[in-house]
Amino acid sequence: MATPGEATGGGETRSAIEENSIGFVPLDQRQGRVRDLFTLWFTTNIAPLPVVTGAMAIQVFGLSLGWSISAIILGHLVGAAVLGACSAQGPQMGLAQMIQSRGQFGRYGALLVVTFATLLYVGFFTSNIVLAARSVHALSPGIGLPLGAVLCAIAAAAIGILGYNVIHLLNRIGMWFMGLGLLYAAIRLTGALPDGVLWRGGFSMVGWLSTFSLGAVWHISYACYTSDYSRYLPPSVGVRGPFLASFAGAALGAAASFLLGALAVAGAAANADPMTQVGQAVGVLGPVLMLLFVLNIVSHNALNIYGAVLSLITMAQTFVVSWMPGRRARVMLSVLVLGGCLTVATLSADTFVPRFIGFVIGLMVVLAPWATINILDFYVIRKGRYDIASFFEADGGIYGRLNGKAAAAYLAGIAVQLPFLTSALYTGPLAKALGGLDIGWLIAPIVTGGVYLALLGGRAAVPPRADDHRRHTALNPSTSA
Repeated sequence: MATPGEATGGGETRSAIEENSIGFVPLDQRQGRVRDLFTLWFTTNIAPLPVVTGAMAIQVFGLSLGWSISAIILGHLVGAAVLGACSAQGPQMGLAQMIQSRGQFGRYGALLVVTFATLLYVGFFTSNIVLAARSVHALSPGIGLPLGAVLCAIAAAAIGILGYNVIHLLNRIGMWFMGLGLLYAAIRLTGALPDGVLWRGGFSMVGWLSTFSLGAVWHISYACYTSDYSRYLPPSVGVRGPFLASFAGAALGAAASFLLGALAVAGAAANADPMTQVGQAVGVLGPVLMLLFVLNIVSHNALNIYGAVLSLITMAQTFVVSWMPGRRARVMLSVLVLGGCLTVATLSADTFVPRFIGFVIGLMVVLAPWATINILDFYVIRKGRYDIASFFEADGGIYGRLNGKAAAAYLAGIAVQLPFLTSALYTGPLAKALGGLDIGWLIAPIVTGGVYLALLGGRAAVPPRADDHRRHTALNPSTSA
């Protein structure tokens, strides 16, 4: 790509640090390969956190290995379809995912969604700091948890600061090592399974749907930043290729990691640590596999801090209209996020990860309606045609400060889920009647989409005629502010 670290057409050599932040990516910087989206989403999903999460199907929800496999695969297929649909928007829009929400919710209306996205990024970044520190300590007991956390967090932040190109490069390289390592571990674990373990355990609708939901929400939580990593592709690649590459990479990588976690604890003691089981299964190659996991956590965590910073910039730029930040702003905010997350990770290392997983599941209440409106608006209503200039205008341009119709549909999608909600703080009446079963997020897209279309009068909005890509280049001035 003719982006960071490469020479421009005029012979100018740019900094190794990515120049763009939330601004429109000019066409002369739009290069790359669609298949890089496969390697990105495949590689980043092979990590300890999805392995540990996959083990919950058996250890927490009490499913047999067979039922766990079915719930994991179906959940990831559904969730990855949402991720792919959001990722495919990047080449057509040339923008980070959260700034696009202004086209659906208005300039200020998008703030709620951006806030939740920021919390997700920061939470994932902090969780992975904890997991990386534990992995480093297991490999080298002489490195304490605080030092391991600092080293891994700084490395991830450095990659995130360098930006788009470096993130894609590391995942292209890492795909082969992580893919082969995961395959070898799965073969060894499968071979060591006791007879009759496939259906040993049981089935419950609550457990199966909870596992299915975990797989789906895993990808839907990433959907908030998928176009961040496809926005440098030229619009000529279309929609189908980016969708398929993102969908296949995410579904295959994440489902494989979840399944590895389930395999690791199937037939093991009730409190067995899935990562310990994986390490023991590969024998003398255990330290090598653990090292690969550590390196991949660091690489994956770069996405989280990168997305968090872009979301923070989006929030700030909502109120400071004239501010079009570049690399300097990204660096400064990355340092601030790094410091805050390191503090939380070191003070609550033992409790943060399980609490955050519960938080992510709870966030389906706000993520499902957002994803519904995002996909419906892009593919059905506006058919991919937006007036990018309006995203950066003080009054929201043609999208206004608040799109009341989108906001009403969004709130309706949240409201319909409340009776089905199951959480540590609140359990809805319908969830109690169903034995703790939360099916609200499955109903939310139907209600959200129906309300949105009804408020639009049942017809698609007329797309703007003035969104020529050449016009957009003026929205991305070369600035390092």
